[in-house]
Amino acid sequence: MHATSSRRQILTGSAAALGLAGFTAAVTALADDTGATTARTSAPDLKPRRRPHLVVIVADDLGSGELGAYGQRLISTPRMDELAAGGLRFTHAYAAAPVCAPSRCSMLTGLHSGHAAVRSNPFHAGQAPLGDGDTTFAEVLRGRGYRTACIGKWGFGPELPDQASHPNRRGFDEFYGYIGHGRAHDYYPESLWDNGRRTVLTANAHEARGTYAPELFRRRALDFVSRNASGDAPFLLYVAPNVPHAPSRAVEPAEYARRLWSPANKGHAAQVGQLDTLVGDLVDRLRAEGLERDTVLLLTSDNGPHEEGGADPDQFRATGDLRGYKRNLYEGGIRVPLIAWAPGRIEPGAVSHRPTPLTDLLPTLAELGGADAPDGIDGLSVAGLMGAGGRPEAHRYLYWFRNDPHATPRAQAADRGRGLRVCEALRQGEWKLVRFAPGRDRTAPDHLWDVELYNLRKDPGERHDVAGRHPRIVAGMLRQLKDAWTDRPPVRV
Repeated sequence: MHATSSRRQILTGSAAALGLAGFTAAVTALADDTGATTARTSAPDLKPRRRPHLVVIVADDLGSGELGAYGQRLISTPRMDELAAGGLRFTHAYAAAPVCAPSRCSMLTGLHSGHAAVRSNPFHAGQAPLGDGDTTFAEVLRGRGYRTACIGKWGFGPELPDQASHPNRRGFDEFYGYIGHGRAHDYYPESLWDNGRRTVLTANAHEARGTYAPELFRRRALDFVSRNASGDAPFLLYVAPNVPHAPSRAVEPAEYARRLWSPANKGHAAQVGQLDTLVGDLVDRLRAEGLERDTVLLLTSDNGPHEEGGADPDQFRATGDLRGYKRNLYEGGIRVPLIAWAPGRIEPGAVSHRPTPLTDLLPTLAELGGADAPDGIDGLSVAGLMGAGGRPEAHRYLYWFRNDPHATPRAQAADRGRGLRVCEALRQGEWKLVRFAPGRDRTAPDHLWDVELYNLRKDPGERHDVAGRHPRIVAGMLRQLKDAWTDRPPVRV
């Protein structure tokens, strides 16, 4: 049973918390696959700092191998690689789900998909919402005086103003972008939401198809930084562009025009390049405003790479040597890039192998911002790796759930034809258990499920199922897997 805590306790705090002085050491953390961590601390900076500005950039369907810093060789990502070289690169970071909506819900609320309010992408009914019982990291930080903004893809319905699932009701002072999940697939939308108002977009002479939304998000994010650079309050900027999600459309895919690639692959590579430009421009604006040493920036993705619209993740080795893609609970579907950049707090070139799910973002941002995270969440803070000092706690287990209405060909092949079945996965240390229900019924008897076990230290590509050789490990992980699920999400009021 999950503990709960009062929203009043979470969202109000003492003057002492608002005056937290900041952090004094840069830490490089090195962890093995079981989560054991050691730390090397640089010479402390004894000058008090105010609480840092926080920038969180979440790409849409960016694979773990699509950045140069993670081994990419065909797509150029110099600005994101610069972040990795100057900050902390996580090698075992995990999306909270293999598709968008549940992954983002868990990331925002710190609850894994066995406990979260949104556990699947929409089927044929309406988009699942967040509600007044769900506490996001924006609510936690706004309660400590942060100015907050969400720009880009929100991903939860309904498409209405003044309702509980609207970003303005879930902790964001400013919102500009798509509310619902499906509308974000249109790069040239007729309208976008500007807080509680739907604004109609007009085409210009250079964009015959309409206005390219990712460019609007870039401008709005830069504007937010400049408007809040000189204020007394710190800010939280959550930027969620819809690149490189399908369809593979870019304004000017000129860099790859001469490549002997399909149009979809050229467009996809250009979209990753647009993400790189966005990241670089944000870093440049932070530097221009004198905020470089007063900011912690996090860059990640909501799940593994897609193949919709003709894009070929295999051409780009978008998951490296990992098995699976978006919609799979094998490593390729849930392993994502995660980079933390904070000059003066994080030592350049730092690497962490700690298994780190995106549910850790809420408690991490809360600790960096001098706030208390809600009780009973699944995430654990890794602020100790970002200058707060101390050794992050290791997770007892990581849990994932998949129930999706679609199965693309490569993902279906990775699942050996089981892509439309309910699937669960659990990681404990070096062991990873994956199991498939006989259909969509999660309550089906255990003997009807297909159960697989992999040793990620010896077999990171999940090629060799060893469940038959380790029945005790399987039995223990199945017990833990069942304990990870609640039939109804906990009430969080």
